[in-house]
Amino acid sequence: MPAFDVRQSLSRRTEAIEDTAIIRMAQKARDLQAAGHDVVSLTIGEPDFDTPVHIRAAATRAMEAGFTHYAPGAGFPELRAALSKNLKAENGIDCPPAGIVMTNGAKQAIANACFAVLDPGDEVIILAPYWASYETTVKMAGGVPVVLHAGLEDGFKVSADRIAKAMTARTRLVMINSPSNPTGAMYDHAELQSIAAVVTAHPHALVMADEIYEYIAFDTAHVSMAALPGMAERTITINGFSKGFAMTGWRLGWSASAEPVARAMAKLQGAFSAGPNAFVQQAAIAALEGPRDEVEKMRLTYRRRRDVITDLLAKIPGIRVHRPAGTFYVFPDVSALIGRTAGNHLISSVEDLCDWLLDEHHVATIPGTAFGDANSIRLSFATSETEIRKGLMRVAEAVARLS
Repeated sequence: MPAFDVRQSLSRRTEAIEDTAIIRMAQKARDLQAAGHDVVSLTIGEPDFDTPVHIRAAATRAMEAGFTHYAPGAGFPELRAALSKNLKAENGIDCPPAGIVMTNGAKQAIANACFAVLDPGDEVIILAPYWASYETTVKMAGGVPVVLHAGLEDGFKVSADRIAKAMTARTRLVMINSPSNPTGAMYDHAELQSIAAVVTAHPHALVMADEIYEYIAFDTAHVSMAALPGMAERTITINGFSKGFAMTGWRLGWSASAEPVARAMAKLQGAFSAGPNAFVQQAAIAALEGPRDEVEKMRLTYRRRRDVITDLLAKIPGIRVHRPAGTFYVFPDVSALIGRTAGNHLISSVEDLCDWLLDEHHVATIPGTAFGDANSIRLSFATSETEIRKGLMRVAEAVARLS
């Protein structure tokens, strides 16, 4: 009988998926902490605040009221209606409840969008630095990623002219994340209007606008692509409750789009999973309709931390930093440190730098290659100011050792 190796039974699709550097570095930090080391973790993009009390209380009431059964596939009508009202009032987006699909986290909304509109060979323009899952999801759906990169000198924003040059007859999606993970960059009204003009010149192109960080904007107001003239039908807005409402573990996201796209996405969701958690959806109504003081308190706290971490990074020789306009990430350019040595240890890449900072100095960061950028590293400031200062002191001491 021939030898059996179960690994040979795995699909090429799953074999092609790599474990993300985010997960790898976060796990490595946890392992060091479990071994008794004092590790400052600046890795995971998760609010360090608990979900506001009134939202938790609403979930408890919903469970006691019997919301413990299957939910409708696209979400409860009352939540979709609340989101439709909220989109009009806060974002200027006209989207009826029928255009909204509730999902098991925003990741599922992104997957739904890609599988709903992409056929094999269709091109997707991804603006880099990009969130790590975009490229993988596009490939899984049979799409062809077309990555356009912007560096620190561009404010980490790709111009409409560059997007126009990359557009072809096969372009089906342009992915925009504003405010951006990992850079914190935000596209303003004029920039989005210019991109919209490029997209509307192509008869089959859509925009996927990931706005999950809309409530964590510091200096300017967030602008939604779907609110711009001619873009409501062209835009799939992706959002959720994880970041702004500190509800990461609740796993509730949503999409807003033209109704034919929403129906296709709901059909896909029905094939792969089901409607999201019933009592969480009831709590989400409380989040939308309840007080926002805690949301604003979190935003102001992140802004203070943003100022602290960027000021500290700017003082470290060899590190260049762009002050993020939103999110709780900073994405410093560390290319000047690559090729330098610490004793006999050569820092040959940003991956080497992040491993060295964690192994030798117990500061956990994420290499920029996870986001399509080999010159930068990502630091999350969704942690206390004390931890931020301690971590940056260690980074400064580490960099001073390089020659």
